[in-house]
Amino acid sequence: MKKLFVSIFTISLLFSCNKNTKTTDKALDQKFDKYKEGFVTSLWKINPGWASGVGYHKLDSILVVPDATETKVQLDFANTQLDSLKQYDIESLSDNNKTDFQMIKNQLEASVFSIKELKSSEWNPSEYNVCGSFAEILNGNYDSLEVRLRAFNAKMNAIPAYYEAAKKNIKNPTIEHTDLAIAQNIGGSTVFEADLNEALAKSKLSAAEKKEIQDKAKVSIKAIKDYAEWLQNLPNKTPRSFRLGADLYAKKFNFDIQSSYTADEIYKIAVDHKNDLHDKMFVLADKLWKKYKGNAPKPADKLELIKQVIDKISLQHTTPERFQSEIEKQIPELAAYVKAKDLLYIDPSKPLVVRKEPAYMAGVAGASISAAGPYDKNANTYYNVGSMSGWTAENAESYLREYNDYILQILNIHEAIPGHYTQLVYSNQSPSIIKSILGNGAMVEGWAVYAEKMMLESGYKNSDEMWLMYYKWNLRTTCNTILDISVHTKDMSKEEAMILLTREAFQQQAEAEGKWKRVTLSQVQLCSYFTGYTEIYNLREELKKQEGDKFNLKKFHEKFLSFGSAPVKYIKELMLSKE
Repeated sequence: MKKLFVSIFTISLLFSCNKNTKTTDKALDQKFDKYKEGFVTSLWKINPGWASGVGYHKLDSILVVPDATETKVQLDFANTQLDSLKQYDIESLSDNNKTDFQMIKNQLEASVFSIKELKSSEWNPSEYNVCGSFAEILNGNYDSLEVRLRAFNAKMNAIPAYYEAAKKNIKNPTIEHTDLAIAQNIGGSTVFEADLNEALAKSKLSAAEKKEIQDKAKVSIKAIKDYAEWLQNLPNKTPRSFRLGADLYAKKFNFDIQSSYTADEIYKIAVDHKNDLHDKMFVLADKLWKKYKGNAPKPADKLELIKQVIDKISLQHTTPERFQSEIEKQIPELAAYVKAKDLLYIDPSKPLVVRKEPAYMAGVAGASISAAGPYDKNANTYYNVGSMSGWTAENAESYLREYNDYILQILNIHEAIPGHYTQLVYSNQSPSIIKSILGNGAMVEGWAVYAEKMMLESGYKNSDEMWLMYYKWNLRTTCNTILDISVHTKDMSKEEAMILLTREAFQQQAEAEGKWKRVTLSQVQLCSYFTGYTEIYNLREELKKQEGDKFNLKKFHEKFLSFGSAPVKYIKELMLSKE
């Protein structure tokens, strides 16, 4: 990428020879700062749901109806803002504002691409689901329960129109996204039943207000279930393929990942990394063979030998009933380790709550983080844990072998400490709101993957078993990229995907099935882990070479995280800049 930063020598020269130029630059920065304030205010006006998600709750009572008028509003906003950006010479902005400029421009261009080319609003019915935003109002602690319930009440007014607009938008949807939409909307509708009634019982609202809310909730439930039933009965003789195709995929990759690599480049790097991991795993598995397999003859096939050792170690796992409590137990242990090793500062005042995954989120990932937004920094961060309730014993056992005693710890590093939870707390403290609200998924996921390796490098639970399982876990990240690109651009079949995941990535059948489902429901996101990790790890190693004995790991981590959730390629420029 073209370097955007003026050298320190040039800056000094400008300052000493032409004070007016320096003043002009400062004035332009101040003008751009004012532009950013107006941009964010306007962004929230047309995206109140997004605003609520990052903790800006002034518009909680508004539910935008996704009709043709709304699409025009979004498109006009993006084009107007892109025109506004043309008045700023990016080379004259500060390093911080150069990054903000690039992130705003990317967001606006991605919005235009989504509306005009991707058109997922037509083929992805799961985009239409109000349940999550209403659940967040009930779960929040940013205002009194009564104020939140009144916002909930007003917001319900638009639910019937919302789902009627959704029906008009949908054209030859994919089968996979249709099924997901049905399951998530029906599951999420409980927000308007048990969850709402529980909140009303605790509130000080009058009996008349409670009745009004409950009457509207019945209308809302009917609209949600009617939508699900409409989807179930929808004649769809030519459903769109869930595969994005090479052209759309390449464009979406560039907008979503914002990497210094293209999709094709990161694919090749991932394939090479997979082969390197196999070599490292074979050395460890061969060493552990006697411990776990005794005098059994070693298979000639390298991958089969690794698999047999992993299968034995994977028998060490918790039970379905204790899965969530085991996660809860490990969080303070990880925090204590990070503090003892002085790896980075973790703010103990920011709460992390482990909870059962809500129904409206089910069906995509087994564990996830719902972070407090930059406007609501003291709110709870939730660690959502998928439930095994209703699973067969066979499926539960397969899942638990995947998340065995070693990998469960790596999962907690990734999701919680010092992974997502820690990074997102830092992101909320970033002096630039842009770097928080327009957070880059590859940086966020990449940090969590980087954290896994960094913790093991620091000596966490050091053993051959832990390293072998870490490599297996890192292989998952690597194969996520190979899988996603292969499925969406190279027509990889489910059978081929299962061979990649179970034979080459050593995943349990249940995990592989879940990943196949995920790759049919999402595009590009599975690449974010490996791409971000690769860029972060390479940046660290580059700085270690540059700084030599002066390199300090804690300072690197805290400085890296101080730039919010900006794309890694921009953080790299900021960290290498001398401004």
